Amino acid sequence: MTGYEIRLNIFEGPLDLLLYLIRKNEVDIYDIPIAVITEQYFRHLDRMTTLNLDIASDYLVMASILLHIKSRMLLPVHESTENGEGEEDPRMELTRQLLEYETFKKAALAMETMPLLDRDVFLRGAAAGGDTGTDGDPVKEISVFELVEAFRSVLDRWKQEDGMELNRETLSVTERIQEILEQLNLKGSLTFNELLENVRDRVRVIYTFLALLELVKLRIVKAFQSGPYETIRIRLAVSHEGSQAHS
Repeated sequence: MTGYEIRLNIFEGPLDLLLYLIRKNEVDIYDIPIAVITEQYFRHLDRMTTLNLDIASDYLVMASILLHIKSRMLLPVHESTENGEGEEDPRMELTRQLLEYETFKKAALAMETMPLLDRDVFLRGAAAGGDTGTDGDPVKEISVFELVEAFRSVLDRWKQEDGMELNRETLSVTERIQEILEQLNLKGSLTFNELLENVRDRVRVIYTFLALLELVKLRIVKAFQSGPYETIRIRLAVSHEGSQAHS
């Protein structure tokens, strides 16, 4: 299927993807299994390409850096230099960048999740509550990369079932955004499966995905999950709900 290409400035960069992969694999950031992470990094770029997402040049630069580090890891290690010091692990420069990036990202996220009243205006009695699922269990906001994997698994499953149709229906991301918001305004929240309910053509699936990414980027909606492989639930962001209530 050709004829459409989407460019969304939503991914925070290759370091963000690397941090996601490190957390997903639960590995020590000071001892990165470079071969495994490199393979998964390229696999994720392939998923983004399949979904017709434009890959920024810095992702390709990082890909070459990973390959360079991987090749250096295969070379014999020189135990000492003229100064008597061992050769630095080729992964250390990348590790330092990741740690610095993670520090700033955590600080930015902490500021972003602060309620508006506690961040810009202070009132007595204002308190922020945590997010919980339908059963009262705490939930975790998932990343864009996890959404990419979820949508890619849908496309793969339908491809295996040979159930994906090609529909020539005229559709735009803006129209799909409006449809999703109308559903959320009616129901309050939607599961990932409900979002794709009765959607059986490839173009509509991809536009659903792109619309959701745009809504996440604009912080209009958030995606949550109570645990790995659990149901993904989409709902309006608190700030968006608050702005609607006061408009």
